[in-house]
Amino acid sequence: MDVREGGVEVAVPDARDGASEGAGDDVFYNPTQELNRDVTVAVLRAYREREPRVDSYLDAMAASGIRGVRAAAEGYDVTCADVDADAVALARENLARNDLDGEAVERDVNALLYDRERVFDVVDLDPFGTPIPFADAAFANARNLVCVTATDTAPLCGAHQRSGIRKYATLPQNTDYHPEMGLRVLLSALIRTAARYDKAAVPILSHATRHYARVYLELDARATRADGLIDDLGYVHHCEDCLRRTHEYGLVAHPPETCDACGGDRLLTAGPIYLGSVRDREFVRGVADALGEEMGEAARAERLLDALEAELDTPTHYDQHRLCKQWSRSAPAMDDFLADLRDAGFAATRAHYSGTAFKTDATVPEIREATADADAD
Repeated sequence: MDVREGGVEVAVPDARDGASEGAGDDVFYNPTQELNRDVTVAVLRAYREREPRVDSYLDAMAASGIRGVRAAAEGYDVTCADVDADAVALARENLARNDLDGEAVERDVNALLYDRERVFDVVDLDPFGTPIPFADAAFANARNLVCVTATDTAPLCGAHQRSGIRKYATLPQNTDYHPEMGLRVLLSALIRTAARYDKAAVPILSHATRHYARVYLELDARATRADGLIDDLGYVHHCEDCLRRTHEYGLVAHPPETCDACGGDRLLTAGPIYLGSVRDREFVRGVADALGEEMGEAARAERLLDALEAELDTPTHYDQHRLCKQWSRSAPAMDDFLADLRDAGFAATRAHYSGTAFKTDATVPEIREATADADAD
């Protein structure tokens, strides 16, 4: 069937053939990833303002080629790669039907990236599941920007902990801020991978949305910058009884034996995870400004980017409903809840992970006390 998205028209496998979310027998197309692709196009536009020399773009797991076609429509010199011959043929057809230059090649992306005759300014990894098998090749050979999607959220957030340890060389923990846990586990693994090549993979935009995490990493060839990002790795310590969480920087953990707030001993330690900022605020604003009316998810993308721009840099978030349930309270309107925290002298913002997620520099007892008046009202 034909699909129009972001000003281009592509042929995709027919979801009516019994496939889930548009997946055919051999070629995958996921309509629920339109938000991901809209943000990607806005990133490509904004990044050209930041670095005008960027030109080449690799759609590393092309499938239908929709992502590569949209990048080509933005003027990028696009290569769509896939190991499936049917996917390559479809990507080639979709470039042609939109009268766009670009090529589609049947190659393993790792082999393609290690081909010394080819260098790509932007490498986009959007695999099924974990991106880790492709990370070394991407960071070793990309010039400016590496874009990564990870859909294996259960290993990332600690729900499938042993799998998360194997894939990401980090101990993830399943907490009430599991989307952020997954995002920071992913960033930790990618930053450490890039550092092996004396490159800094600097997060300029990252988000966790529904069933995936998506990160955009700008490459810096200074080893000292890579060292700085390694210094932003560390551990989160989480109390399952009172929900207090603390964090420490460094590659050696010093987990407390008991919670210093409630005295409980049900403590979880996660790490090493990335504790720094997951985005560059100025760049996020530029991405929001680059959204276009032709994008089907422009409104959702703008809300997401606005939340990301304003979000505090704390490495965990709270869930308002989870806290209010623990306190046997009804949850007030989020804006009123955050206003009470600010009136009490604390920083407080929404977090992009969900409508009930927020960030603050207040402790759990301080949150409870600051918002008590709202409950009484």
